[in-house]
Amino acid sequence: MADTRIAEAVKAALANVEIPGGGRLAGYGGLSEIIVTAGAVAFAISVAPGMEAAFGPARGAAQQAAERVAEGRKVMVSLTSDKAAAARGHAHRPGPPAKEAVPGVRHIIAVGSGKGGVGKSTVAVNLALAFAAEGLRTGILDADLYGPSIPRLLGLEGKTAVREDGIFSPHQAFGVKAMSIGAMLMPDQAVVWRGPMASSALRQLLRESDWGGLDVLVVDLPPGTGDIQISLVQQVPIAGAVIVSTPQDLALIDAKKAIDMLRRTSVPLLGIIENMSFFIAPDTGRRYDIFGHGGAKNAAESMGLPFLGEIPLVMAIRETSDSGKPVVESAPQGPEAQAFQAIARKILAANPALRR
Repeated sequence: MADTRIAEAVKAALANVEIPGGGRLAGYGGLSEIIVTAGAVAFAISVAPGMEAAFGPARGAAQQAAERVAEGRKVMVSLTSDKAAAARGHAHRPGPPAKEAVPGVRHIIAVGSGKGGVGKSTVAVNLALAFAAEGLRTGILDADLYGPSIPRLLGLEGKTAVREDGIFSPHQAFGVKAMSIGAMLMPDQAVVWRGPMASSALRQLLRESDWGGLDVLVVDLPPGTGDIQISLVQQVPIAGAVIVSTPQDLALIDAKKAIDMLRRTSVPLLGIIENMSFFIAPDTGRRYDIFGHGGAKNAAESMGLPFLGEIPLVMAIRETSDSGKPVVESAPQGPEAQAFQAIARKILAANPALRR
């Protein structure tokens, strides 16, 4: 297989990279598995705390060596260390690095959830399209590296996004710029990366993509409160975050944890969206509250957050999502698209700085 061949070629190339203290990178115990996708090659170099600077030249040499045999793929090399071990050995820990704005992006809005299965990615895509419909230059970044959904939702599966100069070139989909590592994966290929490597990959997707001047970048976060979420909020200034939940208590328990994490990291909370809020039977017009109703609104009120609105559970949203033609694009005048557009307008009305 091509991915195995490329991985072996990269490993052979790393045999020529010297590391501090003697030896070659290919035989170094801190070298991770080499991951190869249709558009990228990624691996991590794990070092002892305090050795990051010393290994900097080796990382650069590894990048160049891998690029020579990657056959046009984007090479992503992360340099990581065991911060927990450093904390055990030292009384003082340096704080996180200062946040830096992403070139070409004015505002970042994160869309998160406490748990999976609540339709977060579908909401993120349609919200991005709704912002674009309001005249904002909009992009979307798929930060759910372990379960990327944006390629399917926007019809981008199997399309690489790397220019000859090694910079990611986001896809154009329905007037929105989109970037996802999922578009570069083989069918059914899993992303088997540990937390530091995933965080490094997110940093590269953010900072090595040619966003070309966006008013708003919507970031579709993975569910929960893990390494990727923490890495994002520590790396870049976030204009605000939206939390997606279904009405049921189980989803809201986890949604509140996600909200707590964002508050602890000083991320402004724009509000809560209740997805799959209700179902209207197409044959009878009767309404069914399959997952309960009003739970997200009540949670927003109890936590002092704006309630942004309800998204119904309807076939049209599922069908358009599966076909890669989101409902805001394919049926903008329908009630489902109007629900997303109303939420986008509500966010912009409450946060006029997003238009500037």
